[in-house]
Amino acid sequence: MRFEDQRLLLVNELKREGIISPAVLDAIGKVPRENFVLQEYLDYAYQNRPLPIKEGQTISQPLMIAIMLQLLDLQPTDIVLEIGTGSGYQSALLAEIVQEVCTVERLETLSLNAQKVLRNAGYRNIHFRIGDGHSGWQKAYPPHKEFDKIIVSAAAQEVPKRLVEQLKLNGKMAIPIGGGGFQILYIVTKTEAGLDIAEAGGCSFVPFVCDDKLLR
Repeated sequence: MRFEDQRLLLVNELKREGIISPAVLDAIGKVPRENFVLQEYLDYAYQNRPLPIKEGQTISQPLMIAIMLQLLDLQPTDIVLEIGTGSGYQSALLAEIVQEVCTVERLETLSLNAQKVLRNAGYRNIHFRIGDGHSGWQKAYPPHKEFDKIIVSAAAQEVPKRLVEQLKLNGKMAIPIGGGGFQILYIVTKTEAGLDIAEAGGCSFVPFVCDDKLLR
């Protein structure tokens, strides 16, 4: 079966699972996931499951990505900070929906590979930083100080303070929190009264690794 047909089947499956955002469904129907998986997993590119990528990391389950993007209520004018570039698949989905994506990856080989794939695909609204995600978009170009939305694709022990500082007032952050192989996805909204933190179901992500220098 052609990848295009498999992509349509995946979109229909996500609809049955409760994804109703036209923007999210359109992006998933447009972005070729086969370009972001390892060669040996091409036959599984459109199965609704996470897949291994380089450096012991994973490309997330399409449903999990779709849930996070839908809960963030992404807008065409949004500038989004993504923590965990990975293969670049989620970056591409974001770039189809929002104005600008700033993505951070601590593993240089993953970032450079994602940059190559995404630039070859023609994306010009994605910016990259190689470094620790806990510090967000510090010392990076373009010099954004705050973001409308933040999406974290790794499991943290708590909501990182520096990411909260870079979230705009009334902005939203999607972040999995917890240890082991199972966490809870939270949607964090920054309000004038503080943080509004809402549970959004169970999930499973790789750990959010912190540079020891940030703890000193």
